[in-house]
Amino acid sequence: MDTFSSFATSAGTQRYSQRFDHLAADFFRDRFGLHMSSIGIGTYLGAVSEEASAGYVAAIIEALGSGCNVIDTAINYRHMHSERDIGRALQRLAGARDEVIICTKGGFLPFDGAPPQDVAAFTQELIYRLDLDPLEMVGGIHCLAPAFLQEQIGQSLRNLALETLDVYYLHNPETQLRFVTREEFQMRLGAAFAHLEQEVADGRIRLYGVATWDGLGQKPAATGYLSLAELWRTAVDVGGEKHHFRFLQFPYNLGMTAAVTNANQPIEGVLMGEERTLPLLAAARQLGLVAVGSAGLMQSSILGQLPTELTAALGDLPNDAQTAIHFNRSTPGLTTTLVGMAQVAHVRENMQAGHISALPPAEFFRLFQPQ
Repeated sequence: MDTFSSFATSAGTQRYSQRFDHLAADFFRDRFGLHMSSIGIGTYLGAVSEEASAGYVAAIIEALGSGCNVIDTAINYRHMHSERDIGRALQRLAGARDEVIICTKGGFLPFDGAPPQDVAAFTQELIYRLDLDPLEMVGGIHCLAPAFLQEQIGQSLRNLALETLDVYYLHNPETQLRFVTREEFQMRLGAAFAHLEQEVADGRIRLYGVATWDGLGQKPAATGYLSLAELWRTAVDVGGEKHHFRFLQFPYNLGMTAAVTNANQPIEGVLMGEERTLPLLAAARQLGLVAVGSAGLMQSSILGQLPTELTAALGDLPNDAQTAIHFNRSTPGLTTTLVGMAQVAHVRENMQAGHISALPPAEFFRLFQPQ
């Protein structure tokens, strides 16, 4: 495949957004000059097969042609097939690279196409080749060492046929806290952030962040808890005030609303001179971070189970998927909701939610009040 040499730009993403003026006026959100679609396509689930890949390629092309310019993946999704499917879709479109925001993740041990017969030997060979301390590969599955991240970014670029990634996430960094002390974790996180700042300087990534499953939503006393303030301070320590730590990704949907309801993030002394403990989305807004919600439909498990009073309050949309996406898009502070879409039909159905303006904040928060 040919390699795209550009990256998402303000001019490119604005040009893209202007082609979709039939969508709701608030469908695109301007973050750091990038006009980001409030519905993004996720590529996590699916079989490792040619049939599944064909479905994904067609769905990505459909999504890009429907107003969705945020594409999310990870190197370990479907054993690198998801990244490669995105690369194939971009090649077939042969469109403007500067219009599309490509996000991927690294941290988990990935396999190429399929797991090797001897995973332990595969892992040992990787540790030897990269000259890693074996203790840096925790649980045999997760690593944040700079040498590991450097190789992973290079492989992701090859998979996607890109020269530059728009957003690179550390994938579930809280995994490390199951195996190392918090002090050791902070050292590893600082080294990882410092490396990502160098990757920005080298032009291989533009911005970076963390993509977590439960780290940002736990109680502060929990072993796997991630403090947003500590993440921010780490970025400032290694990158200065102009650091490139700008993105957060975490699960958010009608069944997982802790980012709005759970005040678990103290941000005193970060940007404010007073002590305040806020829900994740409010804390992210204070720090100017781009918040992206994963699992927008909770892997379809919430569909068919929404109470009638909730669907009525959200406008009695044609189906639960559109209702759930409308809820996510209406959440103050959430820039993009990621929805796994592996078929063209899914894209066409889900993007219908993009025609409806988000609820006003006061109306949104009334959804959480006792009826």
